[in-house]
Amino acid sequence: MRRQLWGPALVLALITSAASLTSAGAAEEPEPRPLRELYDNRAVSEDGRPGAADFDGQGRSLPAAALRAAGWQIGARPAVEGTRLDWPVSRPGRPDNVRAHGQRVAVEGRGDALTFLVAGTGGEATGIGTVHYRDGGHSRYRLTAPDWRTGPLATKAVALPYLNSREGRVADRPRLYVVTVPLDAGRTVESVRLPHVRGLGRSLHVFDLRVRPAAEGWTGSWSASTAGVPEVGPWRDQTLRLVVNPTKSGPTARVRLSNTFAGTPVRVGSATVAVRAEGAEPRSTPVPLTFGGQDSTVLPAGAEAVSDPVGLAVEEGADLLVSLHLPGAVPSVPLHDKAVQKSYLSTPGDHAADADGAAYTGTVGTWPLLTGVDVSGGPGSVVVLGDSITEGVGTTEGANMRWTDALARRLRDQDRVPRYGVLNQGISANRVLSDRYPGDGVSSDTGGVSALHRLDRDLLSQTSVRTVVLFEGINDVRWGARADEVVDGLRQLAERARARGVRAVVTTLAPCEGESRCTPAVDAERTEINRALRADRDSFDAVLDFDRVLRDPDRPARMLPAYDSGDHLHPGEAGLQALADGVDLTVLDGRRGRTR
Repeated sequence: MRRQLWGPALVLALITSAASLTSAGAAEEPEPRPLRELYDNRAVSEDGRPGAADFDGQGRSLPAAALRAAGWQIGARPAVEGTRLDWPVSRPGRPDNVRAHGQRVAVEGRGDALTFLVAGTGGEATGIGTVHYRDGGHSRYRLTAPDWRTGPLATKAVALPYLNSREGRVADRPRLYVVTVPLDAGRTVESVRLPHVRGLGRSLHVFDLRVRPAAEGWTGSWSASTAGVPEVGPWRDQTLRLVVNPTKSGPTARVRLSNTFAGTPVRVGSATVAVRAEGAEPRSTPVPLTFGGQDSTVLPAGAEAVSDPVGLAVEEGADLLVSLHLPGAVPSVPLHDKAVQKSYLSTPGDHAADADGAAYTGTVGTWPLLTGVDVSGGPGSVVVLGDSITEGVGTTEGANMRWTDALARRLRDQDRVPRYGVLNQGISANRVLSDRYPGDGVSSDTGGVSALHRLDRDLLSQTSVRTVVLFEGINDVRWGARADEVVDGLRQLAERARARGVRAVVTTLAPCEGESRCTPAVDAERTEINRALRADRDSFDAVLDFDRVLRDPDRPARMLPAYDSGDHLHPGEAGLQALADGVDLTVLDGRRGRTR
């Protein structure tokens, strides 16, 4: 009897105690705090006092002098992958980053992604965190910070030439990373809980955290991928006048500049934009561009800049001239190598505002620094991630005969689907799986980093992207990759795109018999890739069968001679037009669900 009486009493006491503890625990749940108030680690030291910081628990740290030389000085606000970040306002040797272990950070805003400035120590650091929204809901995210000394250079935001240790300077390439994770569309972020990191000795360090704003009201009209950082000139106090062909019209424009992969800052003394008449001559006086209200801008290493909007009526199909005065010496610069377009280089001086082309006595066949032109309004853009076939190698210079140009014209002349801008992110020699350009330093190779390594920059941070077309893989199998590896890489690209709400369309690989590296063994791998893509009903929203469009029915391993440029790898202009004509435009419609 006593047991029966005491049992319920004990249970009631335990319930009451648990309720009290729960209430106390809820009361003790910390309120979100700004990241700077949570700093608990010192990452940066001056060369003369290397022991004042210990980033990795081994007495090593980032050198303040090298950060300053790269343009990442105290209080700098580098923009990377569409987000303006804050480099900590903290003196060297003072706390400047957070070791993630579940802290709640006050972060507010609405956008398409969370952007983290991070690095791992003790190895790659991964953990699961939580985003809390103003409506009371939440979502989980996985954040991975590559190791600050061994992570891939191809995806780093900035790398430095050495690190500090207690004993002094050590020759190394310490690096910082910008990593984005998706947000629930249309919801306003209220706070973010940082991940708990597993792994003995591993830490995930957060220097800054921001909501990346969605590019509402803008459409990408033209773009180019940074393919490498080769030597140039050197250019000294000269002006570039770059010719681009927009695929979408609009009453207002802005341009995007990128110092991707670079190790030092670059200064743009002045910039203008104009509609082209012919050659380097504008139709009328060029319109000045400003950056945050300033006539000039400095792009830190690895960072980008977006101009303020200007009232310029952009006409789809009518060339623009974007002029950039480079007042300093420029011995190397990030650029897109094979523009298939003649642009211009001036005699010494600032000629950005010139209303004629007399000063532009030199020419360039590349697009240095310039990576995008956006126009106001419009439905968004389709991005094509590809290699030299997409880039337009072999087409007539300045004629805009790439297959993406033809696709843009088709979209312009119909009303079945939105008239998207078309952004060409093709890089000659590019691969899905492996880097051609190593992703760091000056190099003669301009084949770009792999599609897997450039997806965040060349797709996910593009302006108002609705659909991606993945047209890559032939270079992988030509250089020894297996079919299953390429298919897995394409599936990873599609998965990452779809996680951001981007429709993912893949193409089969075109035949190339007769080209020196397109052996029967390579064709067998290509055929297996195409078989797997056609049969995959889950990984992609649609498949475009470019193999069937281009192949010779009597000899399927080769291109139809009428479509062949002559090298048996690249379609000629008739073949590229056939690719554009072979696209069912409805599969590009970002408003649709999955289709086959």
